[in-house]
Amino acid sequence: MPEMNIHLLYDRDCGFCVSCVKLIRRLDRRRRVTPIAWQETGALDLFGITAEDGAAAAWALERDGTRHRGAGAVNAALSAALGTRIPLRVYSLRGIRWLQDWVYQWVADNRHRMPGGSRTCTLD
Repeated sequence: MPEMNIHLLYDRDCGFCVSCVKLIRRLDRRRRVTPIAWQETGALDLFGITAEDGAAAAWALERDGTRHRGAGAVNAALSAALGTRIPLRVYSLRGIRWLQDWVYQWVADNRHRMPGGSRTCTLD
């Protein structure tokens, strides 16, 4: 299996999101994950998404062009950082995917209340 390398799109204005990226980077000893703030010039074009999409969720882009959104992006980032596709395989299970998507959306809706969060984290 080829090594997984991804770009991880996140919101640099959200303290909680920045904290999550820092955690991924600590886990990523081989630097397989390249974090990119959606606010950076060219980031939205790289991912082929709108600013609204970038502000609403994390995104991960694999080398082959596969895109992951929300909980899928988190699992892709963990898979790349840890050097195993196990997080993505577990996420692909129907009940697990539904639960993780629900938790991701709840966290996204409440990220301003999470550790490191602030009013700038609020989704409008």
